[in-house]
Amino acid sequence: MNNVTSLPVVIGLGELLWDCFGDERRPGGAPANVAFQANQLACQGIVVSRVGQDPLGTELLDFLKQQNLATKYVQIDTTFPTGTVTVEFSDANDPQYTIHERVAWDHLEFNQPLAELMNQAKAVCFGTLAQREKTSRESIYQCLAATNADCLVVYDINLRQEYFDRSWIERSLSLAKIVKLNLDEVEVLAGLLEISVGDTGWFIEHIQKEYTVEAVCITRGAEGCLIYADDQQYDIPGMPVEVVDAVGAGDSFTAALISRRLLGWSWDKAALFANRVGGMVASHAGAMPVLRAEFERLGEEIQTR
Repeated sequence: MNNVTSLPVVIGLGELLWDCFGDERRPGGAPANVAFQANQLACQGIVVSRVGQDPLGTELLDFLKQQNLATKYVQIDTTFPTGTVTVEFSDANDPQYTIHERVAWDHLEFNQPLAELMNQAKAVCFGTLAQREKTSRESIYQCLAATNADCLVVYDINLRQEYFDRSWIERSLSLAKIVKLNLDEVEVLAGLLEISVGDTGWFIEHIQKEYTVEAVCITRGAEGCLIYADDQQYDIPGMPVEVVDAVGAGDSFTAALISRRLLGWSWDKAALFANRVGGMVASHAGAMPVLRAEFERLGEEIQTR
C-alpha cells in the first residue's frame, strides 16, 4: 500500500465521479467523499473505485493526488467512461441527482491488491448505488469479506433514483456494523422490508436484531441525528447553518462519525462532532471543501466538553 502511515485506514468503497452543476463540475461520489473527509479527520482515507481511461478520469486522479489521497486503488477502465452525475437545485437543502449509467465505477474488479488493502482497513464505508451492476456489487461483497473481524464496516444506505433492490439492501445490512440513513430512507426501507415505521424505535430495534447491526444512525438535516447503539437512543440536536449546498454533507457526517469512533469517542460526542462537521461542509460549495484546520479545532472543542 502506498503512502503508508500510522493513521487508521478508512476506505471509501464504490463510486468516484464528477458532480456536474450547469457548466461547472466538482469531484464527488459518496464513498469517495467519505474517504476525502476521513483524510482531513486524523485518518488515512483511501478511495477504492474505477474511472475511465479518459480526460475526466485523469483529472479525478490528479485531484486525489493534489489532496494527498492514494490513487493506487482507483482502477482504470478501457471500455467505460468516468462517471458523471447531473446535480440540480430547486432547494439548496435538497439537491436532485441524475446518475448516468454504463460508467467505469459500475465495473469495479476485486483483485489481490484490494484483498491486501481490505485486510489493513480499520473502517470501510460502502453504499447501495455502486451495487446497481452485478460486477461491482459482487466485488464490493468480496472486498468486505476480505476485512478483519474488528474492521468497522459502515453501510450508508444512500438510496438514489431507482438503483436499489431489497436483496442487495438485506445482504448489505447483514454485513454492516453501523448503518446510516436519513428520514426519507427510513420510509423507503420500511416499505421494502415490510416493517411498520409507526414507531421509529421499534423499526430500528427490528433492523438491529434481524441483521445483527451494532448501531443505526438516522440523520435529520438541520434537526441533527438519532443514534441507536448499546441499547440506548442518543438524540443529538442540529445547529443552524447557512447552507450553500448540501452535496456531500451527509458523507462528511459519516466520515466524522467513523473517525471519532475509531478514536474511542462516546456515541454522543462522536455524533455531536459529526453533526457539526456536516454543517460546516453544507456551508461551503461542493462535496470536498478543504477544512482540515477547522475540523481539528472543532474536535478539540468537543473533546474537552
